[in-house]
Amino acid sequence: MSLGHACVDVYQGAVAALVPYFVAERAYSYAAASGVVLAASLLSSLVQPLFGVLTDRWAMPWLLPLSALTAGAGVALSGVTGSYPLTLAVVAVSGVGVAAYHPEAARVARAVARGRHTAMGWFSFGGNAGFALAPLLVFAVMATGGLRASPLLVVPALAGAVLCAAAVRAAGSGAGSAAAPAAVGGDDWGSFLRLSGAVVCRSVVFVGLGTFVSLYVRERTGGGAGAGTAALFVLYAGGAAGTLAGGRLAERYGRLAVVRRSYALTILAVAGLVLVPGPSVYLFVALTSAGLYVPFSLHITLGQDFLPRHVGTASGVTLGLTVSVGGLAAPALGALADATSLRSALLPLIALPALGRLLLCGLREPAPPGTAATAAERSDPLDPAAR
Repeated sequence: MSLGHACVDVYQGAVAALVPYFVAERAYSYAAASGVVLAASLLSSLVQPLFGVLTDRWAMPWLLPLSALTAGAGVALSGVTGSYPLTLAVVAVSGVGVAAYHPEAARVARAVARGRHTAMGWFSFGGNAGFALAPLLVFAVMATGGLRASPLLVVPALAGAVLCAAAVRAAGSGAGSAAAPAAVGGDDWGSFLRLSGAVVCRSVVFVGLGTFVSLYVRERTGGGAGAGTAALFVLYAGGAAGTLAGGRLAERYGRLAVVRRSYALTILAVAGLVLVPGPSVYLFVALTSAGLYVPFSLHITLGQDFLPRHVGTASGVTLGLTVSVGGLAAPALGALADATSLRSALLPLIALPALGRLLLCGLREPAPPGTAATAAERSDPLDPAAR
């Protein structure tokens, strides 16, 4: 499941990694280039909760290999389309493939993980590893022939389809069962909506930086394509490690304590990335990556536990809608960059993790399905706001 997740999420990272090449080869403005990111996010954000609702009603493990192929086909065609509208269309198709994958994949992963945070951390690690590898993959393919070589990007989709089919077969009855772990208590929609609001704030920061950090670092350091690719790789690669750390830290300190402190770290890290000059920008990119990714898998399990009777819906929102909403802000950031500068466009991103941190205040740890949360898990003893 983790390897299949990597092969699907490489296409979320690939869209942002292609932005500098669209700017260079097709002379897209910042706003037009960020519109490509919007196209990948818009349909995905709208349909992913729908797939979550369907997953709540029926098991659809066959959807995993099909969605991997769909995600790859759209990105593979994006470099050979002859017009901007057609480019938007094929990238949107890729976004639908990504949307179809995540709710069902999260359901299957949660079933075979048996509620363990570290196991879900490994599942999320796969997706974040795919993000991390995307800039390197795109850089290697573009070096062979520019955007005309984009059909080569379909290779991870083929591998992902095989891996997903093998994972579903190996999981057996766990993958085919429509039922999630037995629900305990009712759905806590108020807490779920506050968590979703925080994830939206995280999403806007992540997508905004994913879209523009490559161009920004090239501008700040005077480097070429390699310097920008390195920055995007650091942003994504740090997240792969951060996801694993998040699961382990949550088992020791509790999920909400780890999530709150990650948002606090992100405030400082994004400020340093935007405001501190020189090569130290790479350090702040790495710190931002940690702050954004440590809570990644914890968002998923918290959302599922806040809505124990609608696990598919919770997965569709936390993995899909709230994450994809970040793409909706990308054109606004691009337009601001066109009107002023990239640095000015990135300044608003400093405030968003602070807003997310405020939304998390007062939330209490939900009981995982089939268990009762311990007192240590239910509150952060070092955070008065959690009580």
